Amino acid sequence: MNYFDNKNINLDALKKKAFNFRWAEVPEGMIPLTAADPDYPCAPAIKKAMSDYIEDGYFSYTPKLGLEEFRNAFSDYVKVRKKEEIEAKNVLPVDSAARAMYIITKAFLKPGDEMIVFDPCDFLFRESCLAAGAVPVYYPAALDDENRKMDLSKLEEYVTDKTKMLGLCNPHNPYGLVYTKEELDYIMCLCEKHDILIMNDEIWSDIIYPDAVFNSIYCLGNERCRRVLSVFGFSKSFGLAGLRIGCVYTSDSSMFERIIEASDVMSTAGGAASISQVAATAAMNDGRTWLDDCIKHLTGNRDYAVNYINENISGLCAYKPEGTYLLYVNIKKLNIVAVDFVEYLKKNVNLAIIPGGHQFFGEQSEGYVRICIATSREILEEGLKRLKEGVACFIEERG
Repeated sequence: MNYFDNKNINLDALKKKAFNFRWAEVPEGMIPLTAADPDYPCAPAIKKAMSDYIEDGYFSYTPKLGLEEFRNAFSDYVKVRKKEEIEAKNVLPVDSAARAMYIITKAFLKPGDEMIVFDPCDFLFRESCLAAGAVPVYYPAALDDENRKMDLSKLEEYVTDKTKMLGLCNPHNPYGLVYTKEELDYIMCLCEKHDILIMNDEIWSDIIYPDAVFNSIYCLGNERCRRVLSVFGFSKSFGLAGLRIGCVYTSDSSMFERIIEASDVMSTAGGAASISQVAATAAMNDGRTWLDDCIKHLTGNRDYAVNYINENISGLCAYKPEGTYLLYVNIKKLNIVAVDFVEYLKKNVNLAIIPGGHQFFGEQSEGYVRICIATSREILEEGLKRLKEGVACFIEERG
């Protein structure tokens, strides 16, 4: 069964439930290829697990450190899928990967500390740093458009005696790149030299294309990764954004104790809802085949979209991501600010996408837009046709 075609996408449900720049927030008739949240429903195994759980009508407190089933499932899942050796006792379910990032900065940063944040990168690195009273130091992670690699050569120049943490997004959002083992070793050596902690965001690590290889930083060995504090979530790969479920984990038990303290789970103020943990456990245990099928669908969408944009839309250049279901598209030849271009598309062709710039990714992403391809081929095709029409109209108006 194809779970990802148009027949299985319920637009009526999406228009009621899909917020955060998506179907429930845009005018009727507009196509949103915006937030990193899929249009297709979650895996049947997840729906069944949730249905079975609520059957008896009990929603009691969970263990403060989370359901044992969740923690064991996660330990097994990352071992099989990513070759990470993480003990279940060092896994803490929380209400999203975003929350996990805030917990990490709360636990390990203090006002005045500095955190290196790649620019561009997901805005949550910046915001979680600021929430702890720390100072984000932006590293301009320039991308070589020919070899599709980030320039890390000047990273050490941004280290000071106040630098306490570095943010690592792997796979990278919005570039869609995965790090090589050599790049991860370079970053680790730098952090070892200057005693810097690493916030390691692997929320996209499930979405890796067949022509790429994902290297987790844990490939460097757990002993070297004692300074690594990791986050994961289930909104991207399994479509569970509304359940608010993720986790924070580490290979070092003493570091994990500080995470527990900062999380407020021992007071019942933190943690994750029981049914959300049940859903995520089902995803990890019984949703793997569904996820593999999803990646096959996304691979087709990725290849179609990149080829369509590069062959049919003058002035735009799309790059083929190695991971994520996000296209990072260069619009610099149009000579327009990204946010203005996005507003133009909304007004003229009823298409919503995400602009580059400070709000979402950082100053270095100006001149780019991001397009989500986690939808049916039919919706994607219509969205790209509107993009082509919008660019053509814009060029004609500009003369």
